[in-house]
Amino acid sequence: MCLVCAACVRAHEEFLASDAMQGRGSATHDEWLAAVYVGSELRQYGIEPAGDDGGYLQKAPISPPEGAPIAEKAGTHTWNAVGILRGRDPALRHSAVLLSAHLDHLGIGLPVNGDNIYNGADDDASGTTAVLELARVLGKGRRPRRTVIFALFGSEETGGFGSTYFREHPPVPLNEIAANLEFEMIGRPDPLVRADTLWLTGWERSNLGPALTAHGAHLVGDPHPEQNFFARSDNYILAKKGVVAQTVSSYGLHKDYHQPSDDLEHLDFKHMDAAIGSLLRPVEWLVNSRFTPRWNTGGKP
Repeated sequence: MCLVCAACVRAHEEFLASDAMQGRGSATHDEWLAAVYVGSELRQYGIEPAGDDGGYLQKAPISPPEGAPIAEKAGTHTWNAVGILRGRDPALRHSAVLLSAHLDHLGIGLPVNGDNIYNGADDDASGTTAVLELARVLGKGRRPRRTVIFALFGSEETGGFGSTYFREHPPVPLNEIAANLEFEMIGRPDPLVRADTLWLTGWERSNLGPALTAHGAHLVGDPHPEQNFFARSDNYILAKKGVVAQTVSSYGLHKDYHQPSDDLEHLDFKHMDAAIGSLLRPVEWLVNSRFTPRWNTGGKP
């Protein structure tokens, strides 16, 4: 049985959410550094590159918003990091599972209590960490029957540019992606659900959440339906094209959202370890099963 690597979880967070990364601003040099880091970790875990020119990175052109700083207008495009573990089963390898999160955060911004680095430890270094931990586990065992794609997207915070580019340039045809689990803000518990539990956006829209729960995931429906979180993360970019794509989270509407105080000191590593750990076996089941993720009637956006 694979166990979560608590030291790995902490190490990823300590790098990605450090002040040295200056908040991984969308389409900045720091976002690029985060993507390079992710690519190096994927290689270490035995995950093949699936980006541009035989590497892990995808360089996605974007148009910077009006009023963006000159430094951000140069070129800096956004960066995805993409890896692939090709399925061993000829009958299932064309039914891929995409595990994703976003790399970027808000970078350097207005100071709050003297701090101007928006570290994004929860949003979304925590989701990136979860994807890397799943890559570590899946890469070390027997190759899954299904193909598994690991994608860390840039520029989610400025409009989903990275995931949109990925959708148009996927490593396999889009209709071969059977399901997408996006990981967004899992670094702290949500007081509205049980301890060490995550929730899934759009729970009622598909059969994916109940199936994962039946195989041991600590996963429940989104307790914040009024927030419309289903349409507020990168999963929605793919869902609009038919992929059964939903977001795993435990965001409890905490006051540190999009603030410099979303930092390492405010993470609950016990929660993260338990929550990620609860998903290891269910995801292993998903990538080795003949289960068909599907939208429920009326659930497809």
